[in-house]
Amino acid sequence: MLHDVLSALYEWKDRPSVGIVTSDAYATQLATEYKFEIIPDPENPGETGAIEIATQVCVERGEDSTLVIPADIPLIKPWELEEIYKQAPAEGTVLVPAGDGRGTNAAFRRPANLFPLRFGNNSFKPHHAAAQATGQPCVILNLPGIAVDIDNPEDLHQLIALPGNTRAQLLAREYVRIGKMPSPV
Repeated sequence: MLHDVLSALYEWKDRPSVGIVTSDAYATQLATEYKFEIIPDPENPGETGAIEIATQVCVERGEDSTLVIPADIPLIKPWELEEIYKQAPAEGTVLVPAGDGRGTNAAFRRPANLFPLRFGNNSFKPHHAAAQATGQPCVILNLPGIAVDIDNPEDLHQLIALPGNTRAQLLAREYVRIGKMPSPV
C-alpha cells in the first residue's frame, strides 16, 4: 500500500516537497527510491505522533501548509491530490473522509499547524469540529481513491473487488488465489 501511495505522490506533477515520517527500513528504502525526504521517527509514537513530528518540521522550515496522507489508501490518484490543492482555501482546511465517513484519509491545513490532528478510530468528526473551531473555511471533499482505506479484512476484500491493478490489489488477489487469504464471501 505504501508503494501505491508513494507512487501517486511521485506522479503528481506540481507536488510540493514530500516527507515520509518513519523509522521502518522498508519505508525508508521506498522513500529514498522516490527521492522523498525521510523524517526520522525513532520513538515510533504512532500516527498522531508522527504527524506532530512532521508538522513541527514544517513550521520550523516556514512551510505555509501541510497535507497529511496515510499509507493505507492504495487507490489514491494524483488528480485527487491536485483537487485538494485546487479546493484549498487561502487559510483553512480541506478534509477528505474515509468511505465509511468515520475516518480522515487526507487533511490539508493552512497554516501548517492550524489545529492539531488526532488520528485513530472515528477521527473525521473531531477533525471537522477542530477545523470549524478555527473560524477558517473548512472544505470537505469526497474523493473515490482516497476514500478507500484498508483497516480490516473486509476492507481488503473491497479492495480486491474494486477495479484497478495497484500493487496492493494485485498482491491481495494473489493471496486469495494461493489460499493465504480467504476468498470474499
